[in-house]
Amino acid sequence: MSAVPHATPLRRAPVQRRSAERLTRILDACAELLDEVGYDALSTRAVALRAGVPIGSVYRFFGNKRAMADALAHRNLERYSERVQERLEGLADDGWRPAMDAVLDEYLTMKRTAPGFSLVDFGNQIPLGARHAEPNHRLADRLTHLLAGYLRREPDDDLRRAFLIAVETADTLVQLAFRVDPEGDERIIEEMRELLRAYLGRVLG
Repeated sequence: MSAVPHATPLRRAPVQRRSAERLTRILDACAELLDEVGYDALSTRAVALRAGVPIGSVYRFFGNKRAMADALAHRNLERYSERVQERLEGLADDGWRPAMDAVLDEYLTMKRTAPGFSLVDFGNQIPLGARHAEPNHRLADRLTHLLAGYLRREPDDDLRRAFLIAVETADTLVQLAFRVDPEGDERIIEEMRELLRAYLGRVLG
């Protein structure tokens, strides 16, 4: 099974604390502006102004706005993974169902609250609505590694396949829920949970 990918679209990784803080401000500004003006109107200059950094600082890390959006997606995945890990550490040993709820709940929370998430989540969806396989494969890999120990399962191809199917299914239905209601239609979300419980109950036991 492939390892969890660590590559990022950064031209140069920050070494010093000040450089890391500047990168954080740039990505925060990118996320905010994606929500405010959309991807087409986003510019590296606007990001630099919002972040309070010289334009050269943006180009030190990114060649263009696409690379910024890609880096934001990578950061989203890292933050999501941390949130899920924290939830798992607080769960009793009750099997896969609470773990599945934690995975879904943390995603929905980020979908509703994280700036820029609706456009890029874990992989660039620009132009808006363009869905590519890579982000879901990346997420399935990450969930396999996060959940294998909790489930006392080997992180093998069978487990990864089960999570990939669950991720693809959830992705489609979450997109539908948020098209029907900007906050996510709760009835569609509950139907999605039931569908995933039925599938995962069959393959995970």
